[in-house]
Amino acid sequence: MKKVAVLIPCYNEELTVTKVVTDFKNFLPDADIYVYNNNSKDNTRELAVKAGAIVRDEYAQGKGNVVRSMFRDIDADVYVMVDGDDTYPADEAEKLIKPVLEGKADMVIGDRLSSTYYTENKRPFHNFGNDLVRNLINLLFKAHINDIMTGYRAFSKRFVKSMPVMSDGFQIETEMSIFSLVNGMKLVEVPITYRDRPEGSESKLNTFSDGFKVLMTLFNLFKDNRPFLMFGILSLLFFVIGLIVGIPVINELALTHFVTKVPSAVLAAALMINSFLLFAIGIVLDAIKNEKKYLFRCHLNDVESKINNK
Repeated sequence: MKKVAVLIPCYNEELTVTKVVTDFKNFLPDADIYVYNNNSKDNTRELAVKAGAIVRDEYAQGKGNVVRSMFRDIDADVYVMVDGDDTYPADEAEKLIKPVLEGKADMVIGDRLSSTYYTENKRPFHNFGNDLVRNLINLLFKAHINDIMTGYRAFSKRFVKSMPVMSDGFQIETEMSIFSLVNGMKLVEVPITYRDRPEGSESKLNTFSDGFKVLMTLFNLFKDNRPFLMFGILSLLFFVIGLIVGIPVINELALTHFVTKVPSAVLAAALMINSFLLFAIGIVLDAIKNEKKYLFRCHLNDVESKINNK
């Protein structure tokens, strides 16, 4: 029988953690239920223990830090990650697990946005942020993902043991989605029901500060994984501006054999030099990216070999 682990990162979830643990124990009776307590200041830890979860403490604050420890410490064949706020139904976990067990997916995304999210979620800026990040990732990485920021996912062992978690906070969902896209992981989306937090339970996500961190993570991942495209766009931009500034100077030189627009000539030359430098940087970074991709493939082969030999 395949071993299933349910991973529940928690920070101050005393109102909901008992129900979440109990629900998953009922619907996945053979699974190991892990609650990682992330410096909660309420009774989250005690209630999770009482509900029958395997409780561990992660003292580095942030969801990304918790996920890094979960992925490193826990050994299973299928991993289900779910938030501890009771917004995701345990009775739909089988839908996420099935594609992983069948070998059709390395990561299954519980897609809220195609079902009840917009009617249940009462935070309009959260909705705007979800749409913005989703549209940017789909544009920049040529993808068609419906829900980037969902906290309900299932993973294969191959995914969990090969992903180097770099994020420390709520950027982790963005990082996991992009990791799967750029490294050829099999990704499947499954529509799931979403319900808003119960009364009295508050989201730990700050719309503006955490939203900015997510966008910066997206920018850095785009730079690291698509450097030629990014620096190529910047190079083209500088080149076009340089042409706009420089054409009048060239025209004047051709007609009069003299240049009076010296500042424009200097600016145009600087823009063109920067354009060629950016293009060269893009080529170099793209070569480095390809080398990293090769090394990752070697690492992935080692991971798969260890999994298959167990």
